[in-house]
Amino acid sequence: MGNIGQNHQIEQVLWPASVLSGIIMCKIVYEATGLISSQYFKGYAKLSNAQKVEWNNRGFSTFHAVIVAVLSFHLVVQSDLFKDDSQGEMMVNRKSTLSDSVFGMSLGYFLSDLGMILWYFPALGGKEYLIHHGLSMYSIFLSLVSGKGQIYILMVLFTESTTPFVNLRWYLDLAGQKNSKFYAFNGIVLFFGWLVARILLFIYFYMHIYAHFDQIRTVFPLGFYSLLVVPPMLAMMNVVWFWKICKGLKKTLMKARHRK
Repeated sequence: MGNIGQNHQIEQVLWPASVLSGIIMCKIVYEATGLISSQYFKGYAKLSNAQKVEWNNRGFSTFHAVIVAVLSFHLVVQSDLFKDDSQGEMMVNRKSTLSDSVFGMSLGYFLSDLGMILWYFPALGGKEYLIHHGLSMYSIFLSLVSGKGQIYILMVLFTESTTPFVNLRWYLDLAGQKNSKFYAFNGIVLFFGWLVARILLFIYFYMHIYAHFDQIRTVFPLGFYSLLVVPPMLAMMNVVWFWKICKGLKKTLMKARHRK
């Protein structure tokens, strides 16, 4: 009972602190992106105010994506936290201070980004972004406060690893580099990255759930049905976006071929 009470006290501090740190992180990186860009990128000064807002916004989305992708990979693959037979506790019940911190920080990021999307709507993203962020925040929050199914949320958070390449494509397009070799190369990397992180990973995600369904069934009803409903919705969005990426890459490669 003593350990449970102590853990609860830690969580009461850790959860809001990590959410706040995520929000502060976004603010700092947003301002730093604008400051650094104004000093080292000549074209930044020529951007409209709306373009500068999106430029800086994509700066902190890239920063968040790198952090959560690295930490998610570490927790799921490199650490012993979720390895079979590494602990006596069921996999769906496993968590750590680091995983809680990652979830809190990501909630802070999604809150910040969602706030900007709504404030500048639809300049920073349409309804699909509202749906994506809403589902993401719901899933992260539910897993954080319940401590259930964190391995699956970390798998989904790893899909953020494609975000830097999406943002780089936007930066290059805005900088007038759409016909450059680097733009085409980034498109190829984005294609394969999306295929692995947002398509194949979800297939593994479902296989993992199937293999551990006896544990999944022990999760409380809302968490159980959320695990069965929310991921397919995100997967469908990923497939739609992947189709758009494929069409964009095909167009870019065809242009490159004609220029030769």
